[in-house]
Amino acid sequence: MNETDIKSLVAVVIIVIIASCLALAGSQGGVTVLGRVPLFALGVAVAFIIQWTAFVPAYIKRTEKFFDLTGSLTYITVITLSVVLSPEIDTRSVLLMVLVMIWAIRLGTFLFRRIMKEGEDKRFKKFKQSASRFLLTWTIQGLWVSFTLAAALAAITVERRVEFGIIGLIGLMIWIIGFGFESFADYQKSKFRSVPENKGKFITTGLWSISRHPNYFGEILLWIGIAIIALPTLQGWRWLALISPIFVALLLTKVSGVPLLEKRADEKWGGQEEYEEYKRTTPVLIPNPFKR
Repeated sequence: MNETDIKSLVAVVIIVIIASCLALAGSQGGVTVLGRVPLFALGVAVAFIIQWTAFVPAYIKRTEKFFDLTGSLTYITVITLSVVLSPEIDTRSVLLMVLVMIWAIRLGTFLFRRIMKEGEDKRFKKFKQSASRFLLTWTIQGLWVSFTLAAALAAITVERRVEFGIIGLIGLMIWIIGFGFESFADYQKSKFRSVPENKGKFITTGLWSISRHPNYFGEILLWIGIAIIALPTLQGWRWLALISPIFVALLLTKVSGVPLLEKRADEKWGGQEEYEEYKRTTPVLIPNPFKR
């Protein structure tokens, strides 16, 4: 076992510890099932169990084709399980389940079709050759699902129910706007790429004319909406569940989203006058419909 393998396994352990802390905090004031098992903690555990189960055949076949699809199915499984096992089901719980399922089904099928068309995800080219590094990527996805779902899970598993109210409606409106941005931006980009004449070009039309990453803006916005819907139910350590939209924003703007795509775009089109002008006049994330 080399140094990289050891570091990967250590990282897996650290991630599990972080997830355990989240499970502990989110379980405060929450319902229990199957005896005395906190439902919030059970949801976090299921998220990781699914990833580790899927990792085995994925590593054997050295494939990442079902990675994103597994992530989406994990969201659906965890959120549905939480609602079904909850002793009391209210409007907020059902709405959160429906919103998460709509998002997961839409994004999961979109990403699965894309990777089946392209043949591979270049991000995994090196990782899938090492058991420890590939396991780390699946474990990270378990943490991603747990952190992202934290606010929704906290609201669904709470023992003290709160009336839906105006705050819930505000959150729903924000979710609708965010979901619309993400799905329409993905549709526009897919349509642009389907035109043979656009091969090797970058999109600057539609939502992409007012933001260089409108899909990521929509993604962040919809999870803010989810957090606002859950807001009235939070108390004590369960306030930690608000890490959900913060985690999504940091992940997309500082780690795996915007930085990677910006670097790739600079390598491909950097120096071209049209591209440099597009970068200069178009915001990285937050849309500016009034740009000149």
